[in-house]
Amino acid sequence: MQRFIDKFLRFLEIEKNYSAHTILNYRLDLEGFSNFLKYSRLGSVRNNPPKADIVSKGEISNRAGYDEAVDIEKIDYLSLRRYLAALKEKNLKSRTIARKVSCLKTFFKFLVREGYLKDNPAILVLGPKVDKNLPNFLSEEDVVRLIEAPQRDTVLGLRDRAIFETLYSTGIRIGELVSLNKDSLDYISGMAKVQGKGKKERLIPVGERAIEAIRKYLNIRQSDSKALFLNDRRVRITARGVRFVLKKYINAVSQKQNISPHTFRHSFATHLLNRGADLRSVQELLGHANLSTTQIYTHLTTERLKAVYDKAHSRA
Repeated sequence: MQRFIDKFLRFLEIEKNYSAHTILNYRLDLEGFSNFLKYSRLGSVRNNPPKADIVSKGEISNRAGYDEAVDIEKIDYLSLRRYLAALKEKNLKSRTIARKVSCLKTFFKFLVREGYLKDNPAILVLGPKVDKNLPNFLSEEDVVRLIEAPQRDTVLGLRDRAIFETLYSTGIRIGELVSLNKDSLDYISGMAKVQGKGKKERLIPVGERAIEAIRKYLNIRQSDSKALFLNDRRVRITARGVRFVLKKYINAVSQKQNISPHTFRHSFATHLLNRGADLRSVQELLGHANLSTTQIYTHLTTERLKAVYDKAHSRA
């Protein structure tokens, strides 16, 4: 089983250009499934259910006999159904279970296509229905308060403001932000080159206020590092570091507690659409491969909906 997992992950890395983070999640899901199959051979799943860490995190059990190999050809539809039943017993979220089902479907489809299996045991497996939640976003007023919260007379304050300005100005993902270098930006044309999912590069516009904030930060910081944003140790800031920075300012500017760097991306897309931007343009700016992904942002605020209704309806 493990050699097939390794072949599949190499395929994702080389052929599909998946990110290291995505490949790690696939590995954990598949090894969790493999460990479940090994464990279930030692006793009844119903009477002796696998532990949560075995099922969901892919960690190896120290139980005797657990290193027995799994015969990939003996995995059938019932094996997958037992696995899903074990996941549900752990009260995992529907979205988590759906992701694991999608991972298994992709894995077995790969094995059939490459000739390692004749039949796909996952072809009839259905995951749980996942409710589509509207993205969490900030109002334009909250965005302004958050951007202006950092101090302007310190290096870290200027850096924090530049990070917030860049996130909101461009709508880029946190991974794209922390990978930016100083030469990623063209300060004259106001464009930046970012590397998105699947290592795909794209050019995006950067607003004047974001460029001004970046200039002020770079002018005062003392480092020859090629990285655009540095932490307090003068090395490239990480995604975790940006989340920590953001957390410092949340309580001061907004009553919402579930704010993350991705909230800037949601706010960016929502505000553009609320101000009349077309969906295709927003798709290009966000770097979405499919328009359906961008359509989650077509929700509008109550005020915007009421304004459109009052203007367009003859009996409003």
